Amino acid sequence: MNNSKLDKGTAPHLEIKDLCKQFGITTALNKVSFSVGKGIVCGLVGENGSGKSTLASIVAGMQSSTSGEVYLKGKRWQPKSVLEAQRLGVAMIVQEMGTIGNVTVAENIFLGQENVFAKGLFIERKKLFTEAQKLLDSLGIDSFDARTYVGKLDMQDRKLVEIAKAMYWKPDIFIVDETTTALSHTGRTLLYRLIRELSQNGGTVLFISHDLEEMMEHCDQLIVLRDGVYVGALEKKDYDGNIIKKMMVGRELYGDYYHADLDGYSDEVVLRADFITTLHDLLGFSIELHKGEVLGIGGLSNCGMHTLGKALFGAEKILDGKVYTGNGTAIKSTKDAIENKIGYMSKNRDQESLGLNATVKENIASVGYKLNRVFGPIISYRKESDYVNKQIKDLSIKCASPDHLTNTLSGGNKQKIVFGKWIAADSEILIMDCPTRGVDIGVKAAMYKLIYEMKKAGKSIILISEELQELIGMSDRVIIIRNGEIASETLRSEGLNEHKLIESMV
Repeated sequence: MNNSKLDKGTAPHLEIKDLCKQFGITTALNKVSFSVGKGIVCGLVGENGSGKSTLASIVAGMQSSTSGEVYLKGKRWQPKSVLEAQRLGVAMIVQEMGTIGNVTVAENIFLGQENVFAKGLFIERKKLFTEAQKLLDSLGIDSFDARTYVGKLDMQDRKLVEIAKAMYWKPDIFIVDETTTALSHTGRTLLYRLIRELSQNGGTVLFISHDLEEMMEHCDQLIVLRDGVYVGALEKKDYDGNIIKKMMVGRELYGDYYHADLDGYSDEVVLRADFITTLHDLLGFSIELHKGEVLGIGGLSNCGMHTLGKALFGAEKILDGKVYTGNGTAIKSTKDAIENKIGYMSKNRDQESLGLNATVKENIASVGYKLNRVFGPIISYRKESDYVNKQIKDLSIKCASPDHLTNTLSGGNKQKIVFGKWIAADSEILIMDCPTRGVDIGVKAAMYKLIYEMKKAGKSIILISEELQELIGMSDRVIIIRNGEIASETLRSEGLNEHKLIESMV
């Protein structure tokens, strides 16, 4: 049995023995074994589809294993539900959205625990809100209050609600699955503090992230998975980025994946926003995108950059000003954008860019129906199948068939489907909002290569990103937004660097 043990106590706090998980013909976990000691922050690393989230979800009570065993503090661990796992000391923050939008922050935090606040047949809502607010205050979360409806919060604040909900249970095992990519610097600092405090008090943390630098800084131990199999473990003193990458992908993988040329772009303007004002964030904002340009947009989380992406695609109401293409066609709706070969990849992938309960085929073909018609509204099955299969093959989307349900795929494969949807439709302009969020280094490298190939083919890209190295490495020009306005604009040829960009952000 492969086994890793890094233990501040006398016995493993969490032990995984020969864990297997099958989804039909797909093997997500294959006899995975390792153990984690008390007070340890243990990182789970691996490419998308390696089994990290599947393993975490089994420990958290979200699903059962096909075979194998989990032990918590020496006792067999078989929670019947997430709620039972939480009550017994295991809490998890999921990779995607884990909150309900049409109820308050307090109701989300105490979901399933309303009986604690029951008085006869009624819920003492004042007591519920008071307790939730005390929890938020104790954690230092002050960007919203307990009575706020979650649907009014942005992605980052919704993640903070999930963190608060997990901390309410004072967990022995705290599982963090790809959460930091959705948080600002302030949110990450808060989460790191909570992780540190929990481990110092004897709790164990399972930390999943594709940011290797983050993992090496904050984890005491790294467990590497590849294709559902345990590859090995590293202690902090043995960390080496290149070794970890090789363990993850099974081959040598050095350096970065950005393009180094200074080719520039055409003078031709393909998309323009003139003095646009939106309900949120943007006031009299103007911008131009050129043919063959990768235009990077950066800033702090709430600067307005995410709103800009939606406004350019016609998905955000514009109160004043206008967005139009290079030939003067106004973009007033998403329908206008798609008809003018403009695509959009949302940061909030699962809610805004994909139909999770639809198949891979249905998602990829969703904006290409006109290309696959034979006459009138009739779609050719053969044309559509060829259209979809080309993207599955070209992008190496790991799925059993085109009819595979999207919600069962890893984050990286979901993101490839979003890419494929717009590439297949021959989009001339692609607006990408945090396109590499939650994907592994292999998928990230493939996406960067794809972006560069699109640029070389004369396509135009707006790259909205919270990762400075991504902006610097991929953009021909970077615009930093602060408080809904352009704070700086720097060309690649002028020597982009982090110091310049950070100065403009704050």
